[in-house]
Amino acid sequence: MEYIILCVLGICVFFLGIFTYQGNISFIHWYNRWKVKEEDTKKYAKIMGIGTIIMGISITITSVLQAIFDIESLWYLLLFGIVIGLIFMIYGMLKYNKGIF
Repeated sequence: MEYIILCVLGICVFFLGIFTYQGNISFIHWYNRWKVKEEDTKKYAKIMGIGTIIMGISITITSVLQAIFDIESLWYLLLFGIVIGLIFMIYGMLKYNKGIF
C-alpha cells in the first residue's frame, strides 16, 4: 500500500506526457519553450512528450513491481527510465530551444 502514491504520480506523469505529445506545450515551463519556433512546436512537443511518457511508465512499473516483489534493485529501473527520459528532453531542448534555459 505504500507504493500507491508513487503509482498515482507515475500515471499522472504519463498522462502529462500524452498531452504534451499531442502538441500541448503549455505544460512545459516558459523558459524551456520561449525560443522554439512556431513551425517546430509540434516536433518539440513530441520529443518532450516521449521523454515524459518514458518517465511516467518507469515510475508506474517500478511502483507496481516494488509493491509485488519488494526488491531494492528495482529502483534501478526507475533511475534508468528517468535518465532515458531526461536524455530525450535535453535533446529536444538543445535542438529546438537552442539551449536548456
